[in-house]
Amino acid sequence: MQPQIERRFNGFMVPRGLGGWAGVAMLSGLLGLVIAVGGPASVALAQNASVSPAVSQAVPGFWDPRRRPDRPDLSRLTVIRFMTETDYPPFNFTGPDGNPAGFNVDLARLICDEIKVPCTIQMRRFDTLLDAIASNRGDAIIASLGVTPELRKRVDFSDLYYRTPARFVTRRDAVSAEVRPETLDGKKVGVIAGSSHEAYLKVMFTGAELHTYPNDEALRQALKQGEVELIFGDAISLAFWINGTDSENCCAFSGGPFIESRYFGEGVGIAVKKGNDVLRQALNWALFRIWEKGRYTDLWLRYFSVNPF
Repeated sequence: MQPQIERRFNGFMVPRGLGGWAGVAMLSGLLGLVIAVGGPASVALAQNASVSPAVSQAVPGFWDPRRRPDRPDLSRLTVIRFMTETDYPPFNFTGPDGNPAGFNVDLARLICDEIKVPCTIQMRRFDTLLDAIASNRGDAIIASLGVTPELRKRVDFSDLYYRTPARFVTRRDAVSAEVRPETLDGKKVGVIAGSSHEAYLKVMFTGAELHTYPNDEALRQALKQGEVELIFGDAISLAFWINGTDSENCCAFSGGPFIESRYFGEGVGIAVKKGNDVLRQALNWALFRIWEKGRYTDLWLRYFSVNPF
């Protein structure tokens, strides 16, 4: 039996419904949330990703300008058949015109423009994507697929193009620039039961009083109603909640991002068939060029009006 393939980062599955995307997609700009390192319990983003010099806001980048990849031989690439999934906004979803849309889809189009080859983008159920690439029905999966040791046995991955950090959220009248283990001693902190966020808090924030909830809705309601003083979870879904109507402008991020890979995963890459080094190297070269030209920054700011980092 094949293992169930989910969008998992070391035991934590990224929520499928970020909610309110139709309205959020119309917003532009960034709220200027800068990276703040949350003491010894956090990992500085700068150690794992560079910040694009094009803007003062904290836009993540995962490419080292001192390690510029050589341009690969692109003559053997005549078309790239990208595959993505059907419903994971804002990364991939069906647009109003019925065509694929979202962050992943737009990034795929930028890659094809950089490589100068035609591309197709087909939408499939998430659980069918790996079988589809194994049977040669597509060339590359760009569907927020988390890199794991198990998946590396089945596919090869491009360089990372984003990560899913964890962050604390508090009510707006209690926002703090830093969140350290000692500052949470005796504090009521909400978290999803059984998640890797809960596991992280149990190890790193031993003095906090943890309150577990079965799902995101219950967790966020607990913060709004004052049952807990902070909540801890997936920063991408929390960013859209903060900026959406459901939050009623109650809350904001406190402290900096937490990106410990043992708990929150290695990151997200583009999957290709095992041994397809020609395409993998072309993707890596194109991703670096897109970041270097500032096009990745433009794409990020278009989709993330509240920065998860």
